[in-house]
Order: sequence, then structure tokens, then C-alpha cells
Amino acid sequence: MRAMPCKNSAYKLLHDGCVALSQVEVNGIRIDTDYLNKAIEETSDKIKDLTDKLKRKEIYKIWQRTYGSKTNLGSREQLGRVLFDVMKYKCSYRTEKTQRPKADDEALKSTGLRFVDRYLRLERLKKARSTYLRNILRETTNGFLHPNFPLHLTQSYRSSSDHPNFQNVPIKDPEIAKLIRRAFIAREDCQIVEIDFKGAEICNGACYHHDPQMIKYIKNPKLDMHRDMAAEIYMLKKNQVTYWMRDAGKNRFVFPEFYGDWYKSRAVDLWKAIEELNLVVEDTGYDLYSHLETMGIYERGDCIYDEEPKEGTFEKHLQEIEHDFWNRRFKIYNQWKKDWWEAYQESGYFRTLTGFVIEGNLNRKQAINYPIQGSAFHWLLWSLIRIQKLVNKYIRRTLIVGQIHDSIVADVHKHERKDYLKIVKQVIYEDIHKHWDWIIVPLTVEASVAPVGGSWYEKKEIQI
Repeated sequence: MRAMPCKNSAYKLLHDGCVALSQVEVNGIRIDTDYLNKAIEETSDKIKDLTDKLKRKEIYKIWQRTYGSKTNLGSREQLGRVLFDVMKYKCSYRTEKTQRPKADDEALKSTGLRFVDRYLRLERLKKARSTYLRNILRETTNGFLHPNFPLHLTQSYRSSSDHPNFQNVPIKDPEIAKLIRRAFIAREDCQIVEIDFKGAEICNGACYHHDPQMIKYIKNPKLDMHRDMAAEIYMLKKNQVTYWMRDAGKNRFVFPEFYGDWYKSRAVDLWKAIEELNLVVEDTGYDLYSHLETMGIYERGDCIYDEEPKEGTFEKHLQEIEHDFWNRRFKIYNQWKKDWWEAYQESGYFRTLTGFVIEGNLNRKQAINYPIQGSAFHWLLWSLIRIQKLVNKYIRRTLIVGQIHDSIVADVHKHERKDYLKIVKQVIYEDIHKHWDWIIVPLTVEASVAPVGGSWYEKKEIQI
């Protein structure tokens, strides 16, 4: 069947968004080129030092004996074969269908080797130098970077970015985040202010599936879905869940489940998190491995693709949690996913709440995630358009300089910060709800501010 065209309101959002983002591109963000050149030089020195150290290790000598003149220090596949096939290290991280050993971060880290830690750091530094530092320097003109923000390249109607990709600047790796983000600095007498939609895709998803339990979590600030899931996963009381345990529950279970992952891969990731994040039950002093043993779980489990997990394993525990997650806790959401997928299979297209039509050959994950991801970005896009108009009208010296799916980055004049944040609150807490009456949950934002003249890396969260 042929899909109906997008609504006029959707076209207008895209049109106005292109105009607003073209202004953002013209504004550009200031770059500390002196720092950037120094960072490239220092990073190159670190890369050389790490490379020399790795080549002196016994593992590299075995690597050379295995591959001879074809030895390639940049090849993970070669390293994986050396570690798991030649040196016979146990590999629990295998591809789902072929069961061949993986050579990704998790698989390599499972060896516990210092060589691997240094190897992965070397790879991160190489990527930081080539993909980010050198790329940013190459694209900088007269001390400013002007990334592109196209709106016509993604099937989900989210934005993208190129020359360079401003939306992919690292933040999770502390060393690399500091290395890259220190290059982005505010204009004279300005400070970088980032406004981030809190839980945008969860809130937007609730507007589609109307799951009462999800809406309850969103509306009641005393409830915490990620804390609750971490407590279940690691068999703890809610008051025993620490920041990093909650983070593991959020990013290694809740969000992956929402995006279509399943318990077997989640069991691997959450079990590994105990070691990676040094998770300890603070009031007992037990690490979580020991704690889980007291609860009857002594091993992770094999996680073989098509086998039923064994009783008493972490994998079996995760299977039960996943079943409860979708069939009791969020059963309305689960039913919506089934109904939405069936409707798409029948018609070949669907319409988002923001009026866009998405059609074509989509798999189940794409068909369920695209409307939520796209509409969540449209909240940001509409807000950016509105904020920019009000800024141009009332405060003038502040400039929006970038956007990252669910956040807006601005160069805010030091005397206009209060007025800028007032505009942001008006747009996101009031105006957007009047524009789209289908928004059934409150939207919230977090603000972070860098010092006047400081770098993006130095931003600190503030109350607005």
C-alpha cells in the first residue's frame, strides 16, 4: 500500500528546522587551536610510547610468530585469534549464530590481561587523534568550527551531523572526553550552556504506548525505574543501590531492552559490570559476585544462543527478570510493540505523532524504535526553533551553536544567562505542551554551564 503524505505541520517543522539549523551552522563554535595542536602532538607521543611497550611484550612476539610479515597491530581479528585460538584463553563472548570468538572490547577484556588494557587504550587514542582532534582542526576556519546538521538523511527523521560529526563527540570515556571537549571553548565574555532533555525517548515512548506504570515512573519524582531494576538484577534492597549500580541497570538493561535486546547478551554485560565498575555492597563490604553467591547464584552461565539457561545462573536470573519486565511491569508497553509491529507489517508504513510518515523495508527493532526516536528529536527541534526566535528577539548576544539529538548547546553571554534559561523554561515547560496536546507526561531538562571563557569539558550541572 502507498502511504499517505506527511502532514503539513510535519513539513513546516522540517522547513523551519532547516532554517534554524542553518543559522546554528553559521554561528559555529569556537575552537582553541593552540590547545588542539598541542593535544595532537602529545597524543602522538602517547601512541608511540604505548606501541613500543606493546611490541616488547611476549604476547606480541607470539602474535608475530603466528602472522609473520602480515602482523598488524591494528587488527582485532588477529589479536582475538592469538588470545583465544593460539594461547587458549577462555572466551565466553561468541557470535550468536556461529559461536566463533568475538574480538570486541568485552571479549578482549575478559582475559584480564594488562596487554589488552594497553591495547584498547592505544586504539582509543588513535581514534581520538584521527577521528576527532585532526578532523576538528582540519574543519576549523578562523578559529571556529561550523558542523552541518542535515535533517533529510535519516529514515527516522532524526538529525545527523557531519564535517565533523558534532553529535559523536566522546563523553563516556573520561580520558578521551577531556582530551576532545577541552578544544571547544566559549566566545569572549560568554559561557557554554548545554540544555539536555531528561529521558526524552522514555517520555516520548509513553506518549505512544500509554503504559500506566511507565507514566507513573515519569510523573512521580520519588520513583526511580533504573534504581528498581538494578536492585532486582543484583538482588539488593533499593537503598543499597549505588550510583554505578543504577547506571548499570539503566544502560546495560533498561535501555537495551527498550531497544530490542534480550537477556542473554544483557547477562554478559551486567555480570562484567561488577568487575569493570568495582561494584560493592557498601554496608557489607562484599563485592557483588560474593553477594550473589549468598543469594544462590554462583556463575554467569554459558549464554549459548539457542540453549535454555541453567538454574542457579545469573543468565537464568536475568531471563526471569526480563519476563517480569515485559509481562507484568510494562505489559501495556509490550502489547503496544506487538500491535504496532503487526500494523506496520500489514500496511508497510506508519505515521509518527509529529506527523511524519515512515515507510519501507524495516525490521522489528526499527519499526518500533524509529517513531519514538524521531518524535523525541522533534521535541528538541521545535524547542530549538522557538528558543532561537526568542533569543534573537530579546537578548541578541547569545548564540545557539550546536545540537545533539536531545540537547542544545549555546554560547551564552555572561549577562544573559538568566534570561536565556528563563526562555528555555518557558519553551519546554509551557509552550511545547500547548503546541502538541498529545504530550501526556511532563517534560524536564537539565542544564550544565561552563565557566566564562571556559571549555565544554568544564561544564557543571546547575538548577534551573
